[in-house]
Amino acid sequence: MGNGNGALSGAVIAVAGAGGPAGKAALMRLAEAGAVVIGSDNNPERLAESVDAARYAHGGATVVGETVDLLDLQSTRDWADRIEKDHGRVDGVVHLVGGWRGGKAFTRTGIDDWDLLEKLLIRTVQHTSLAFFDALQRSDRGRYVLISAAGASQPTAGNAAYSAAKAAAEAWTLAMADGFRKTAGESDLTSAATILVVKALVHDAMRAERPNAKFAGFTDVEDLAEAIAGVWDKPAAELNGNRLWLTEKP
Repeated sequence: MGNGNGALSGAVIAVAGAGGPAGKAALMRLAEAGAVVIGSDNNPERLAESVDAARYAHGGATVVGETVDLLDLQSTRDWADRIEKDHGRVDGVVHLVGGWRGGKAFTRTGIDDWDLLEKLLIRTVQHTSLAFFDALQRSDRGRYVLISAAGASQPTAGNAAYSAAKAAAEAWTLAMADGFRKTAGESDLTSAATILVVKALVHDAMRAERPNAKFAGFTDVEDLAEAIAGVWDKPAAELNGNRLWLTEKP
């Protein structure tokens, strides 16, 4: 558990996709660890609920919510600039924008599924990484954290669009990692882009809806939040360009 005196104390962290269950858990855990947390989501109601929960759980924490169109590069750049202007720095971006479309057979894959997932799972990664790269590079503990899925490495017939989108997001994040490496040059690496890999996520509401389900191999959103916070405990060189598996490797 965090006490506000660790690697995240005073860190300024942006969380994209903060309105979902994973986002809510991440906001609460990062706030608990002493970070200043700025969440965004395209659903203002869900975002407000996550922000209020994190503020309520950790009274002294600074937790802010902002509705940002992450499908618009300039809007995303403006968000990054505002955070650095208001808080003096950006030490992390956690990418939790999600979405899933799929089916049971490869031939039933809908290209409209790809059109949606390309926006949610790839375009938002492109925009946030481009918008925040320079600020993260300036930080002494900059971290870009992508949440990905095991399916990116081992796609199934019905998950072609989803797996391909996740794989593209991973490739983009690894390119960002190479950017950090090249920008650092001979200096010590202080910033890193890394990937946390899950099979799928589970939370209390899902368990309540399906009390007999096993959810085998799934990662609880609370455990994911713990892993996200733990990224700042590891050296940049250990993280940069690497996948951290929270589920069994395929």
